[in-house]
Amino acid sequence: MLYFAWVRERAGLAGEEIDIPGDIDSVGALIGWLRQRHPEAFADPERLRVAVDLKVVSFDAPIAGAREIAFFPPVTGG
Repeated sequence: MLYFAWVRERAGLAGEEIDIPGDIDSVGALIGWLRQRHPEAFADPERLRVAVDLKVVSFDAPIAGAREIAFFPPVTGG
């Protein structure tokens, strides 16, 4: 897991290597599980964006076989 911007600040770390329980099969389920580990960082999922193996995905995306999952706030350009 990689955490960026305020997600990193609220989780208190830039990333972590964890074993995800076998019943966690989607990004949305993973966020629910991570909320228990880092309540402040994952309290408001609508404010999160997620990339699985460098591809931005929706919350219903599967995570099976993922090597990297990154969480970050929405990004705007200027």
